Amino acid sequence: MKINKSDIWVLVIMVVVAALYRAIPSRPFGFAPQLALAFFSGAILRDRKVLAFVLPLLSMFISDLLYQGLHSAGLSPIWGFYPGMWIDYAAYASVTVFGFFMKKINVLNVLLTALAAPTYFFLLSNFLTWTGLNGFDMYPKTFGGLMAAYTAGLPFYPYSVLSTVFFSGVLFGSWYFINHRSVKPVIAA
Repeated sequence: MKINKSDIWVLVIMVVVAALYRAIPSRPFGFAPQLALAFFSGAILRDRKVLAFVLPLLSMFISDLLYQGLHSAGLSPIWGFYPGMWIDYAAYASVTVFGFFMKKINVLNVLLTALAAPTYFFLLSNFLTWTGLNGFDMYPKTFGGLMAAYTAGLPFYPYSVLSTVFFSGVLFGSWYFINHRSVKPVIAA
């Protein structure tokens, strides 16, 4: 897909809005647009793979800057930056690949990917938490410890699925609307 200058601005706005939304203190944990943004970027920018990976990571970074500022000001218990955050960024970036595999962008493919992406992310991120690679060594390295890590992540999973479906509709729908709008002539009365 050919990307022009105005498309870049639309993508930048999407990244910034997604970052701002993620940093809203009262939103339910797990209900954020970054997974949808990741595979959206992969689907829309499959010819520009570096940019496809950069957009969701940039959104994460901006929101983490906001989180860190709120935390430093004593307004949020959530840190923006923490040891091992690179592993979480890698997990988010890997979701971009889902968009590369969407051969055709249509409602069914977007919906199926919006269900698969958070499921994959849930399995991967909780596994990585269990390993301790992300800086939080909280679980014994046993099968029971792995199941405890997955159990601890369960409350976030439904919100992750719902938000990915919702924000995928918003992102792909907005992109379609913006790129398929037609200019209608104005007739003077």
